[in-house]
Amino acid sequence: MFEGATALSLDAKGRLAIPARHRDALVAAGEGSLVLTAHPHRCLLLYPAPAWQPIRDQILKASSLDPRAAAIKRVMVGNARTEEPDSAGRLLVAAELREYAQLEKTVYLVGMGSHFEIWSEAGWKQQNDLAAEALSGELPAGLMDLVL
Repeated sequence: MFEGATALSLDAKGRLAIPARHRDALVAAGEGSLVLTAHPHRCLLLYPAPAWQPIRDQILKASSLDPRAAAIKRVMVGNARTEEPDSAGRLLVAAELREYAQLEKTVYLVGMGSHFEIWSEAGWKQQNDLAAEALSGELPAGLMDLVL
């Protein structure tokens, strides 16, 4: 299970060094292959390839005639790239994906259980601000009994 947020730097070639604490588990879960794709919220998603496959299959079942479903297909499946970390544990983030998510030097790798989200520094700050605002009211269904 991947969790926690880590600030990382993209190198000059657009590579992201996967932190050692996640690298072995991520590569093992992906059987060496990882899938990097775009998310409609303007972040990237990083999945072990076997975890991505059922999600991809579910997305592809949606009607291509529904404009919203077609848009999700284009963003998520159309941008999906299978990548393998290099021997130093770095993952190449394609220029098109970096542009889509507005990734610059500092990015945030955010564990989401089965996968990671990759956010720009400004995008991650905005998400935290939105979360604080959203959580100032009543908790959503399913979390009403949450005890911290």
